[in-house]
Amino acid sequence: MTKCPLILICDDDPVVHESLSIYLDNENFAHISAYDGLTALQMKEAEKPDMIVLDLMMPGLNGIDVCRTIRNQDKTPIIMLTAKGEEIDRILGLELGADDYIVKPFSPREVIARIKAVLRRLEDNVVETDKSIVRLPQLEVSLDNYQVRVQGNIVPCTPKEVEILHMLCSAPGQVFSREQILSRVWGYDYFGDTRTVDAHIKRIRQKLPTEGVPWALSTVYGVGYRFEVYA
Repeated sequence: MTKCPLILICDDDPVVHESLSIYLDNENFAHISAYDGLTALQMKEAEKPDMIVLDLMMPGLNGIDVCRTIRNQDKTPIIMLTAKGEEIDRILGLELGADDYIVKPFSPREVIARIKAVLRRLEDNVVETDKSIVRLPQLEVSLDNYQVRVQGNIVPCTPKEVEILHMLCSAPGQVFSREQILSRVWGYDYFGDTRTVDAHIKRIRQKLPTEGVPWALSTVYGVGYRFEVYA
């Protein structure tokens, strides 16, 4: 980043804002605060933050609704804050395109480490133009505009779904373990688990046709996944 990163903290607990603000100041990160989902969306449009730290449970619009709205607009990085026992909602948030999640109670230092990791991945994830689009028979996956096209028609996908599919389609026939997918798509500093990968793969499969196309997304049991092309 050539400029001081701006972090939008969205949580209805003032203590969260106070603790994170101290550590963000120490790292020379600029930061702004929102205490509900609607305000978060308004500040996101007005201030254009580099990243959003977003609580799952908030008054008015919850974190899932905020994440969904933002992902329909752009790819601003999102780290979700969730309480213990909210695994289903956490997985849904990741499926909608959140870049990471942190379970409460958390250490502010951990949040800073996650913020740095996501920002670092953004800088390192510059893809050469000739490699950013994978074209296979009746399928195109583009990281230029984060679009998936099947037989010329756009298939709506979240950013992470596009990145997973692009990774698999870039090496047809190669088996990728869940750990490899986590590392490549979320980064080595990602603290998630392999169930996140399974949830994303399931949603990708639901969106892709299983008949009339010369390829398939296959499970290699006990290992991971591969994209097979038959023509």
